[in-house]
Amino acid sequence: MHAAIIILVFIFTYIGMAAGRLPWLQVDRTGIALMGVIALLATEVVTLDDLGATIDTSTLVLLFALMIISAQFAAAGFYDWCAGRIAISKGSPARLLALTVLVAGALSALLANDIVVFAMTPLLCAGVRARGLDPRPYLAALAGASNAGSAATLIGNPQNILIGQIGGLDFWRFAAVCLPPALAALAITYLSVRLIWHEALHAKPGAALPPPAFDRLLLIKASLGAIALLTLFLTPLPRELAALIVATGLLVSRRTTTRSIIGAVDWNLILLFVGLFVVNGAFGETGLPGRALDDLTRAGYLPDRLAVMTPLAVLASNTIGNVPAVVMLLSLWRHVAAGPLYGLALISTLAGNLLLVGSIANLIVAERAATVGVGFSARDHLRAGLPMALGSIAVAVLWLGLGGWMPWR
Repeated sequence: MHAAIIILVFIFTYIGMAAGRLPWLQVDRTGIALMGVIALLATEVVTLDDLGATIDTSTLVLLFALMIISAQFAAAGFYDWCAGRIAISKGSPARLLALTVLVAGALSALLANDIVVFAMTPLLCAGVRARGLDPRPYLAALAGASNAGSAATLIGNPQNILIGQIGGLDFWRFAAVCLPPALAALAITYLSVRLIWHEALHAKPGAALPPPAFDRLLLIKASLGAIALLTLFLTPLPRELAALIVATGLLVSRRTTTRSIIGAVDWNLILLFVGLFVVNGAFGETGLPGRALDDLTRAGYLPDRLAVMTPLAVLASNTIGNVPAVVMLLSLWRHVAAGPLYGLALISTLAGNLLLVGSIANLIVAERAATVGVGFSARDHLRAGLPMALGSIAVAVLWLGLGGWMPWR
């Protein structure tokens, strides 16, 4: 009876992940995951004492600490300043587009990409619209570049954080493998948006808004924290502890309240992770995943080769979303070699550019643009998202195969 309840909760949770929200209700993916946990607790299939064993605490600690560090840059006004500087830059719309891709990609490689796009979207919309330009190609570039840039490091996005923690991957070795295809993906993002939105990018920019100010002292403090973090990544200290030490140091301030910085943490994303960890952990206890994994191994369908990994990651990322897809896969598939983990990180992240629902960063861009009166629909995203995703995935697959990190089949 318990196994049947767990299986039903697991199925309905991931149907909810694919749908994005419950029909006719404003219950999103985080709410659906939490409802799954509550259903398991209410039926006494899982107890409160069991929760700790199913939650990957080190991943959550690292995610929380990185969000604190990124929030320091937001508090300094750095993201607003970056968006404003892009919007007021002299030159053609194509030059503004290139700056959007470069800035969003670079920031997303080192800071949580969700916070980057959350902070930059409104001011970028306001700035380019004030100059008489269509904001939509710049929003497509912002979303695409944030995903592409985040693929370069283990701290660029939530799924990479999880992959790095579970796989025990080295930060710098991961960057050496994944940075080249991430750079290629940034170039493909620029070319895709420029070609697809060429008419909108031929307009002549008008006068710019005055550039926003930023807090120099807070920015220096945040920058020193980021440098300290990267330095600590060279030591044997676990990444989550290194990030937590730096985050704690940044919270000590005479000018910025702890409440305001902690309030900038994406608690919805952290709760989504918690809910998925619990649901997947309970499902693992049924024994079904282990038997399914044995069957796949015997049939030769494990995603440790590109012929299986690529379609699986693309399909899962654009149905249930790349974060839930990675959480589910790694809860079922343990003891994975470094090569397939590189492939999972790259392909699941780059696949998130295909559809608007493929990445949390995409959804944040659309939702934040709507708050300032700019519509950015799923169709708007797909126009450039299709070529940028397919092109960058093709490059990543070739890189992983020719480099010997993953077999073709």
